This record gives sequence, C-alpha cells and structure tokens, in this order.
Amino acid sequence: MIRTSIACTALAGLLLCSGFHTVRAEEDPTALLLQELEGRKVGKHDWPQWGGWTHKNNTPEATGIPTEWDVKSGENVLWSAPLGSQTYGNVVVANGKVYVGSNNQHAYLTRYPHSVDLGVLLCFDAETGTFLWQHSSPKLPTGRVHDWPDQGICCSPYCDGDRVWYVTSRGEVACLDAEGFRDGENDGSYTAEDNENKNEADIVWKYDMMGKLGVSQHNMCSCSICCVGDVLFVNSSNGVDESHINIPAPEAPSFFAMNRDTGEVLWTDKSPGLNILHGQWSSPSYGVVNGQAQVLFAGGDGWLYSFDPAGDGNGKSKLLWKCDCNPKDAKYSVSGRSERNHLIGTPVFYDGLVYIGVGEDPEHGEGNGHLWCIDPTKTGDVSETLAVDKDGNPIVDPKDGTRRLQAINADDGEKAIPNPNSAIIWHFTGEDIDGNGEVDIEEEMHRTCGTVAIKDDILYVADFSGLFHCLDAKTGKSYWNYDMFSASWGSPCIVDGKVYVGDEDGDVAIFEHSKEFKLIDEPSCKSSVYSTPVVANGVLYLTSKSALFAIKAE
Repeated sequence: MIRTSIACTALAGLLLCSGFHTVRAEEDPTALLLQELEGRKVGKHDWPQWGGWTHKNNTPEATGIPTEWDVKSGENVLWSAPLGSQTYGNVVVANGKVYVGSNNQHAYLTRYPHSVDLGVLLCFDAETGTFLWQHSSPKLPTGRVHDWPDQGICCSPYCDGDRVWYVTSRGEVACLDAEGFRDGENDGSYTAEDNENKNEADIVWKYDMMGKLGVSQHNMCSCSICCVGDVLFVNSSNGVDESHINIPAPEAPSFFAMNRDTGEVLWTDKSPGLNILHGQWSSPSYGVVNGQAQVLFAGGDGWLYSFDPAGDGNGKSKLLWKCDCNPKDAKYSVSGRSERNHLIGTPVFYDGLVYIGVGEDPEHGEGNGHLWCIDPTKTGDVSETLAVDKDGNPIVDPKDGTRRLQAINADDGEKAIPNPNSAIIWHFTGEDIDGNGEVDIEEEMHRTCGTVAIKDDILYVADFSGLFHCLDAKTGKSYWNYDMFSASWGSPCIVDGKVYVGDEDGDVAIFEHSKEFKLIDEPSCKSSVYSTPVVANGVLYLTSKSALFAIKAE
C-alpha cells in the first residue's frame, strides 16, 4: 500500500496539516480531488484552478454529461458567451463564477474597443452566462518579443474564497477580488485602478516580475498558478530574446514561491539559466509522496525539477531531484526540425508517480516526442542516462550554456550511459500496436502541448500531430490510439465513464473510458478548440477560438 497525504502548507515550518489516508494500489484521483476541495473555500464540485487540483489530473466527478450537442441550434447548450478572436486559456469555475482568458476582440468594455489589443481575464455568472467583469492587460511597449499580438491571456487563474490569482500577459502576478467592483468596495492595498466601474476588476495587489525580478519572458507570460496553503508557486516564463539565441536575463528566477495574501516572494530558483532553449510556459504541480512534499516545475531546458515547497529557509530553492526528459544526443533547433524539446504540458501526480511529455511552441510544427513516468522518491539526477566523455568521465552539467543545444557530441567520443540512479519507470516513444513489425507514424508519440489524464491506471494524452494515445499508466504499454486528423493543443478530461478531448478543427472527440477502443462521437464547436474540456457542478465547459459554451443535458 502507498501512504499519501493531501496536505496544506504554511512556509513557517511547512506544516502538513491534514492526515494521512491509505489508498488502493490503484489510486482514485477523483476521490482525492474531492477531499482536497473540502479544504478550500469553493464548492464541492467546483473546478478552481487549472487541472482542478494540485495533482493536475483532470478527473472530475459528474454524471449525465452529454455526448451530443449543437452549438448552432442550442441543443444541450445551457448558455454560451462570445470571447475574443483567439482563446487558449482553460476555464476555471468557482463559487458561482466562470473565468476564462482571451483577447479583446469582443470588447466587453466600452473604453477598450476591439481595435485595442489587450489580454483579458473574463468573469461570467455560472448559471446564466451573464458577463460580470473583466481584468485588462494592455500590451507591453516592448512588443512581440515579450507580448505577442492578439494572444491574450493563455493561462488559467486560481480561485479560493473571494480572491482570484493569475499571471497576466504583462508578466505580473495579480490578486483580484472575485466580486470585482460589483460589491462597491476597493479591496486591498492597491487603489490605482483606472476606475471603479462595476464591470471592471478590483485589484487587491499585483507583482511585476519584469520590474522586480528582472524576468524577460519570451513572446508571452503564461503560467497557471498552483497554490498550497498560503503559498503560490509560479513559473516566470523567462526565455530567449527575439534572436532565439541569447538569454537576456539568465540570472532572473524561472521558478519562485510567494505569499498569496501579500505578494511577498519567499524563495526563487534561476534554473535553467543560460540553458533555456526557447520559452518556459509550463505550470507547476504539487504532491506529497512518502511524506515528502514536492512542487514540480517543468523547465525550458527540457528538465523536470522537483523542489521542497519550503525552500532552503534563506530565500533560495531546495532541489530534491531533476530529470532530463530528452535523449542526450538530441539536438535543439529553433527551425522546428529539432529532436530536443522543452516542456509545455503540466506534470501530473498519480499513485505516487509523476508523468510528463515533451513539447515545443506549436508555431515550430510537429516533431518527435517522449512521454515519461518517473518515480519521485529518489534524489539528485534521476535521468534515464548520463552523459560521459570519451574516457567515461561524467560531463558536468554546465551553467554557461555551452551544452544548451545538445548534451553530448558523438564526434568527440562522448556518449550516454545508463544512470544507476535513474528513476524512470517507463519511457514511451511509440509502440507497434498492429503487429506489422514497425512503429507507424500513427503509433508514435509526438510533441505535445498537453497534460496527461489518468484514472483506473489508464492514461490518455493528445499530441500535436493529432494522435490521441491510450496507455497503461503503470507499464507504458499502448492500448490504442486514434488519429483526430487535426492538431490537439489541449488535454483530455475523464468524467462519467468517458474521455473528452478537443482539436484544432473544432471537434471534441469522445471515447469510452476503457482499455478497448470505442469512439462515441465527435460533436463540433464550429471553430478551433485549443483548450481543455472542464466539468464543474455537472456542466461541461468548452471554449472554441471565439466562444465559451456551457453544455448540459436538456
């Protein structure tokens, strides 16, 4: 049996304040999700953050979720609301409100007509879809290197009680009042809002990562905050400059922890420094394994890092382990033909193990992928292999960026050898399912922007080549795959005995949750679905490129 805990933390001593519980060898993530939500000031079946909870495993509890709808006729559509012209942020639902990020093309606020490019966080009434308020992030004057045009808000907020926290497109961590100015009050220490109109956000505090930490995000700042107790964990999105070669701020933090009530930074970590390949747009996750609390950050160098959430007590991080998620001979190229990738999906905890796949900026196209299952109980470098020189001596991980693009050079006699400290349970790149003696392209794992979802030891993940994979979560054996014939940017949702995943054509593929392949249907949202299906309080929430749909059986 495995002993786990759903823990709440306080940095003063990092108290594990909830008791241990014993779980079956086959973990029930939905039960653990519901248990965690009991300790938060949200509804029992709310979805208050990206992934719903700290393990980031999208397995909500609900029944009667439709498998058919028509967004044009309104069949099984509870309500819909227009969004901007490009929507990548995932829906969050908490305390009767629905939040989603987009751009300003719909122009809910009269002072910002659609010709004004903004990142916007929109808040709607969960029952009716009525627009309530908007937080607006004007574009940075430095342009697309830091704040790409029309991209809007690409992350999800975190909600608890009457507060909402999220990372803006301007590189800020913002704490907002969930009521906006509809309650007639200006909450918090921040009182410099442009106005106090009832349809605008009430800022409680905000923290400028560029100004205070020296961060230089690449193209956009996108991190869906993870929160445990009163501590927020944030990926700063620090990255390369417009040349895609230089890292302008290698000393700036990539990962940090801060107090959610005050915005005080508690500890920082500057990994990967000069080894950042491109950008850093992943989101952190949190779990407790064998009594050790861990916060996971996916780095822009293709390494997954695990830190003690308490830090070292002196404002710095405390590394528990790290894992290279690329083969040592893989080489990075910004051209799109790269074999080395960084990490965009969110790491997931399931039954004492950690899961993540490699990915790349979708603008750089398709490419080879790697899906990993990692034992998080080991320490140090837990990668599958180690890099050694021609004499068999370890190649020390440099801090000057000289190994940024490729870990070993075979022409110099360097090679990869098995790591005796490896924590890799399995590593999936594809499998010959049909038995024809070769791994066909439809059977391969490709780059993914998505995050895995796991239940009953069955794992699902979508890749950017449009392949949807179903695997054994404990062994990595491939059960089946399905070609959606369109790229998938999002992640699956397992609910009500079914699995939902969207694609760029605007379809939502629905499967039976099973080791055996059965496609139920592929209803359309009429434009690209770049985000992840979310279920809260018996309602399925989907965002297309330009609209939000609340789906419920009539």
